[in-house]
Amino acid sequence: MWDTMLDELSGGFQAVPPIIAGARLFAALVLGGLIGLEREWQEKPAGLRTHMLVSMAACMFIIVSQQLAALDFGDTGEQRIDPLRLIEAVTAGVAFLAAGTIFTAGGKVKNITTGASMWLAGAIGLACGSGQMPLAAMATGIVLAVLFVVRVLEQKWLE
Repeated sequence: MWDTMLDELSGGFQAVPPIIAGARLFAALVLGGLIGLEREWQEKPAGLRTHMLVSMAACMFIIVSQQLAALDFGDTGEQRIDPLRLIEAVTAGVAFLAAGTIFTAGGKVKNITTGASMWLAGAIGLACGSGQMPLAAMATGIVLAVLFVVRVLEQKWLE
């Protein structure tokens, strides 16, 4: 039992190697951030951090789906689980909850980054559930940097 747990925590079976996953997450973060930066300059409600988180969450969902698709769920006649339907269910549920946190007050949209971070938290949960703890840890570190560092930069340059 301990060997299995240690193997899983150390990465175990990887459909997408951690270095490739990290590169994909970083690319999604940068490219989503470029769009978000333009939205910030146009003073739109969904800006830099929001676009970075949404892009990265979408990347996470694809990487997790690749991992799940590579897992053995039994022979075709024996399968009781469709891993991609699991992702659809989680993303729909989390998106519903995230949308509930977003509201408009005084002509301004509020909590949109919180909604995006909730969606990304769903992706992190899926990654953990599929045995991709290194991927989830990388994503969490990047997200924390986005939420903290980008906020400081925004306050410095945009205020």
